Amino acid sequence: MMKPNRAAILAPLLIAATAATGADLPRRSAPPADYYPPPPPAFTWQGFYAGVQGGVGFAAFQDGGGNLIGSSPSGGLIGITAGYNFMAAPQLLVGAEVDFAFTGVSGSRAPFWGAYAKGDVDDLLTIRGRAGYVMGPALIYATAGFAGSKNTIQLSQGFFYGVDARFQPGWALGGGLEYMILPNLSAKGEYLFTSTGSGSYFDFSRYALSSGVNMSSLKAGVNYHF
Repeated sequence: MMKPNRAAILAPLLIAATAATGADLPRRSAPPADYYPPPPPAFTWQGFYAGVQGGVGFAAFQDGGGNLIGSSPSGGLIGITAGYNFMAAPQLLVGAEVDFAFTGVSGSRAPFWGAYAKGDVDDLLTIRGRAGYVMGPALIYATAGFAGSKNTIQLSQGFFYGVDARFQPGWALGGGLEYMILPNLSAKGEYLFTSTGSGSYFDFSRYALSSGVNMSSLKAGVNYHF
Protein backbone atom coordinates (compact mmCIF):
# COMPACT_ATOMS: atom_id res chain seq x y z
CA MET A 1 0.00 0.00 0.00
CA MET A 2 1.41 3.39 -0.98
CA LYS A 3 2.22 5.87 1.78
CA PRO A 4 0.60 9.30 1.36
CA ASN A 5 2.92 12.01 0.16
CA ARG A 6 3.52 14.35 3.09
CA ALA A 7 4.28 17.26 0.80
CA ALA A 8 0.96 16.80 -0.94
CA ILE A 9 -0.83 16.86 2.41
CA LEU A 10 1.05 19.88 3.87
CA ALA A 11 0.86 22.10 0.79
CA PRO A 12 -2.87 22.97 1.12
CA LEU A 13 -2.38 23.69 4.82
CA LEU A 14 0.51 26.08 4.16
CA ILE A 15 -1.49 27.92 1.49
CA ALA A 16 -4.44 28.34 3.84
CA ALA A 17 -2.21 29.62 6.68
CA THR A 18 -0.49 32.11 4.37
CA ALA A 19 -3.84 33.45 3.17
CA ALA A 20 -5.10 33.86 6.74
CA THR A 21 -1.91 35.68 7.79
CA GLY A 22 -2.17 38.01 4.80
CA ALA A 23 -5.74 38.85 5.71
CA ASP A 24 -4.58 40.01 9.15
CA LEU A 25 -1.89 42.42 7.84
CA PRO A 26 -2.74 46.17 7.98
CA ARG A 27 -3.69 47.68 4.68
CA ARG A 28 -3.50 51.27 3.46
CA SER A 29 -6.81 52.53 2.29
CA ALA A 30 -8.42 55.85 1.43
CA PRO A 31 -10.21 57.68 4.30
CA PRO A 32 -13.93 57.16 4.53
CA ALA A 33 -16.00 59.19 2.15
CA ASP A 34 -17.42 61.29 5.00
CA TYR A 35 -13.99 62.41 6.35
CA TYR A 36 -13.40 66.18 6.50
CA PRO A 37 -10.27 68.08 7.64
CA PRO A 38 -10.62 69.75 11.05
CA PRO A 39 -11.99 73.33 10.94
CA PRO A 40 -9.58 76.24 11.51
CA PRO A 41 -9.29 77.43 15.13
CA ALA A 42 -12.21 79.63 16.13
CA PHE A 43 -11.67 83.15 17.49
CA THR A 44 -13.84 85.64 19.28
CA TRP A 45 -13.53 89.35 19.93
CA GLN A 46 -15.35 89.15 23.26
CA GLY A 47 -13.33 89.14 26.48
CA PHE A 48 -10.29 90.70 28.14
CA TYR A 49 -7.14 91.68 26.26
CA ALA A 50 -3.80 93.34 26.95
CA GLY A 51 -0.92 94.46 24.79
CA VAL A 52 1.80 96.91 23.87
CA GLN A 53 1.76 99.99 21.66
CA GLY A 54 4.11 102.52 20.14
CA GLY A 55 4.02 105.44 17.76
CA VAL A 56 4.61 109.13 17.30
CA GLY A 57 2.93 112.27 18.66
CA PHE A 58 2.65 115.89 17.49
CA ALA A 59 1.72 118.46 20.13
CA ALA A 60 1.06 122.16 20.70
CA PHE A 61 1.37 124.01 24.03
CA GLN A 62 -1.42 126.61 24.00
CA ASP A 63 -1.12 129.61 26.33
CA GLY A 64 -4.24 131.52 25.30
CA GLY A 65 -2.30 133.81 23.02
CA GLY A 66 -1.12 131.07 20.68
CA ASN A 67 1.40 128.24 20.59
CA LEU A 68 3.73 128.74 23.57
CA ILE A 69 6.37 126.36 22.16
CA GLY A 70 6.49 127.50 18.57
CA SER A 71 8.53 124.60 17.19
CA SER A 72 5.55 122.19 17.32
CA PRO A 73 6.81 119.57 19.79
CA SER A 74 6.97 116.01 18.45
CA GLY A 75 8.48 112.68 19.37
CA GLY A 76 7.89 108.99 19.95
CA LEU A 77 5.78 107.17 22.51
CA ILE A 78 5.66 103.62 23.87
CA GLY A 79 3.38 101.99 26.41
CA ILE A 80 0.86 99.35 27.39
CA THR A 81 -2.87 98.88 26.93
CA ALA A 82 -5.65 96.70 28.38
CA GLY A 83 -9.38 96.44 27.94
CA TYR A 84 -12.57 94.40 27.58
CA ASN A 85 -14.75 93.77 24.53
CA PHE A 86 -18.43 92.81 24.56
CA MET A 87 -20.37 91.67 21.51
CA ALA A 88 -23.67 93.55 21.83
CA ALA A 89 -24.84 92.08 18.50
CA PRO A 90 -23.32 89.68 15.94
CA GLN A 91 -21.37 92.54 14.32
CA LEU A 92 -21.53 95.28 16.98
CA LEU A 93 -18.74 95.52 19.56
CA VAL A 94 -18.65 97.80 22.58
CA GLY A 95 -15.98 97.93 25.24
CA ALA A 96 -13.62 99.91 27.42
CA GLU A 97 -9.88 100.44 27.18
CA VAL A 98 -7.15 102.01 29.28
CA ASP A 99 -3.65 102.79 28.03
CA PHE A 100 -0.52 104.45 29.36
CA ALA A 101 2.48 105.65 27.37
CA PHE A 102 5.80 107.27 28.09
CA THR A 103 6.47 109.91 25.47
CA GLY A 104 9.44 111.77 24.10
CA VAL A 105 7.28 114.57 22.69
CA SER A 106 9.36 117.72 23.14
CA GLY A 107 9.97 121.11 21.57
CA SER A 108 11.72 124.39 22.31
CA ARG A 109 12.21 127.88 20.96
CA ALA A 110 14.21 131.02 21.66
CA PRO A 111 11.89 133.88 20.67
CA PHE A 112 14.60 136.49 21.22
CA TRP A 113 18.09 136.76 22.66
CA GLY A 114 18.18 135.82 26.32
CA ALA A 115 14.80 134.05 26.28
CA TYR A 116 14.18 130.30 26.04
CA ALA A 117 11.06 128.13 26.34
CA LYS A 118 10.83 124.34 26.25
CA GLY A 119 7.82 122.04 26.59
CA ASP A 120 7.67 118.27 27.15
CA VAL A 121 4.80 115.81 27.27
CA ASP A 122 6.27 113.24 29.66
CA ASP A 123 3.50 110.64 29.69
CA LEU A 124 -0.08 110.15 28.56
CA LEU A 125 -2.96 108.22 30.17
CA THR A 126 -6.34 107.56 28.56
CA ILE A 127 -9.47 105.75 29.76
CA ARG A 128 -11.88 105.37 26.87
CA GLY A 129 -14.97 103.64 25.57
CA ARG A 130 -14.89 101.85 22.22
CA ALA A 131 -17.62 101.00 19.72
CA GLY A 132 -16.96 99.18 16.50
CA TYR A 133 -18.20 97.13 13.57
CA VAL A 134 -16.88 93.57 13.22
CA MET A 135 -16.25 92.00 9.82
CA GLY A 136 -14.91 88.54 10.65
CA PRO A 137 -11.29 89.00 11.76
CA ALA A 138 -11.41 92.80 11.19
CA LEU A 139 -12.72 95.50 13.52
CA ILE A 140 -13.27 99.17 12.66
CA TYR A 141 -13.88 101.28 15.76
CA ALA A 142 -14.31 104.75 17.20
CA THR A 143 -13.13 105.69 20.70
CA ALA A 144 -13.58 108.58 23.13
CA GLY A 145 -13.10 109.32 26.81
CA PHE A 146 -10.76 110.73 29.45
CA ALA A 147 -7.16 111.77 28.81
CA GLY A 148 -4.51 113.07 31.17
CA SER A 149 -0.92 114.05 30.53
CA LYS A 150 2.04 115.05 32.67
CA ASN A 151 3.65 118.11 31.07
CA THR A 152 6.82 119.99 31.89
CA ILE A 153 7.62 123.58 30.87
CA GLN A 154 11.06 125.11 31.17
CA LEU A 155 11.35 128.89 30.90
CA SER A 156 14.24 131.32 31.16
CA GLN A 157 14.35 135.03 30.52
CA GLY A 158 16.89 137.47 31.87
CA PHE A 159 17.66 136.48 35.45
CA PHE A 160 14.61 134.18 35.68
CA TYR A 161 14.89 130.42 35.23
CA GLY A 162 12.17 127.91 36.12
CA VAL A 163 11.03 124.33 35.48
CA ASP A 164 7.49 123.38 36.39
CA ALA A 165 5.52 120.14 35.85
CA ARG A 166 1.77 119.53 35.99
CA PHE A 167 -0.65 116.64 35.47
CA GLN A 168 -3.47 118.00 33.33
CA PRO A 169 -6.83 116.25 32.72
CA GLY A 170 -8.78 116.47 29.48
CA TRP A 171 -10.42 114.36 26.80
CA ALA A 172 -9.54 112.01 23.94
CA LEU A 173 -11.19 111.21 20.60
CA GLY A 174 -10.09 108.90 17.81
CA GLY A 175 -10.53 105.70 15.86
CA GLY A 176 -8.69 102.75 14.41
CA LEU A 177 -8.56 99.39 12.70
CA GLU A 178 -7.77 96.11 14.46
CA TYR A 179 -7.22 92.72 12.79
CA MET A 180 -7.08 89.24 14.34
CA ILE A 181 -3.90 87.73 12.89
CA LEU A 182 -4.07 84.60 15.11
CA PRO A 183 -6.92 83.15 17.21
CA ASN A 184 -5.64 85.04 20.29
CA LEU A 185 -3.49 87.80 18.77
CA SER A 186 -4.53 91.00 17.02
CA ALA A 187 -2.67 93.92 15.48
CA LYS A 188 -4.03 97.47 15.35
CA GLY A 189 -3.42 100.96 14.03
CA GLU A 190 -4.98 103.96 15.76
CA TYR A 191 -5.25 107.75 15.55
CA LEU A 192 -5.96 109.61 18.80
CA PHE A 193 -6.41 113.32 19.50
CA THR A 194 -6.03 114.45 23.10
CA SER A 195 -6.59 117.85 24.68
CA THR A 196 -5.41 118.15 28.26
CA GLY A 197 -6.88 121.22 29.87
CA SER A 198 -5.10 124.27 31.09
CA GLY A 199 -2.45 124.10 33.82
CA SER A 200 -0.94 126.97 35.81
CA TYR A 201 2.85 127.21 35.71
CA PHE A 202 5.33 129.40 37.64
CA ASP A 203 2.69 130.65 40.05
CA PHE A 204 3.58 133.63 42.23
CA SER A 205 6.14 134.92 39.74
CA ARG A 206 5.93 137.62 37.12
CA TYR A 207 6.23 134.85 34.50
CA ALA A 208 3.13 132.92 35.67
CA LEU A 209 1.26 131.41 32.75
CA SER A 210 -1.55 128.99 31.94
CA SER A 211 -0.99 126.36 29.27
CA GLY A 212 -2.94 123.49 27.73
CA VAL A 213 -1.62 120.78 25.46
CA ASN A 214 -3.24 119.44 22.30
CA MET A 215 -1.67 116.34 20.78
CA SER A 216 -2.29 114.08 17.78
CA SER A 217 -0.79 110.60 17.97
CA LEU A 218 -0.46 107.78 15.46
CA LYS A 219 0.00 104.41 17.13
CA ALA A 220 0.43 100.74 16.25
CA GLY A 221 0.15 97.84 18.65
CA VAL A 222 -0.51 94.17 19.30
CA ASN A 223 -3.03 92.72 21.77
CA TYR A 224 -3.32 89.26 23.31
CA HIS A 225 -6.91 88.13 23.86
CA PHE A 226 -7.54 85.94 26.90
